[in-house]
Amino acid sequence: MSNVDFNEVDKFAALASRWWDKNSEFKPLHDINPLRLDYIKAQCGGSLKGKKILDVGCGGGILAESLAKEGALVTGIDMAEAGLEVAKLHLLESGLSVDYQKIPVEEFAEQHAEEFDIVTCLEMLEHVPDPASIINACAALTKAHGRLFFSTLNRNTKSYLFAIIGAEYILKLLPQGTHDWDKFIQPSEMNEWARHSNLTLKSMIGMTYNPFTKTYKLESDVSVNYLCFYQK
Repeated sequence: MSNVDFNEVDKFAALASRWWDKNSEFKPLHDINPLRLDYIKAQCGGSLKGKKILDVGCGGGILAESLAKEGALVTGIDMAEAGLEVAKLHLLESGLSVDYQKIPVEEFAEQHAEEFDIVTCLEMLEHVPDPASIINACAALTKAHGRLFFSTLNRNTKSYLFAIIGAEYILKLLPQGTHDWDKFIQPSEMNEWARHSNLTLKSMIGMTYNPFTKTYKLESDVSVNYLCFYQK
């Protein structure tokens, strides 16, 4: 059975042409991308040059391109054809090199076991039927002692109020229906799945949004959005 929710795929495919419009529905992704990139770099000794990196659920390539810009050898995989086409077209503008492929991560892991220094899977786990399977495949793709990064949304009353009511309905940072609160993942659940995949948690940090200054920052509060760094 495929670990893909095609309703979720279609939802993002319908918006694909606007991936690189920084004032579109993807503005939050553009705004948080420098924070995510800096966090990944910091946990990898400050440099990504020459590192072989896989971005799982790469969408239109916002993170993948920023990793490539740092000198990494980047592969991006996703199941939304429209987003991948946009990602490939944007390479013509940026002049960067990313290997984009449409393939489920579990299938990709069978072909490329332990090939990558770093695997990233950001803002994706809350959109699939079986997140544990994704984490396991990401672990299989990572070299021994390699690094993995996951980000998602916590599941609690605050995250419902902030990430759904606040972000989608009041502030309109995201289209209504972007997220399903039932699919949000508590850090304890993430950590249990990661442990089953022989991953060790090295760092977890929260990402918060200030609606008055309209800025995001990384801090200790993991009650809504959070980003994890694991080592194999």
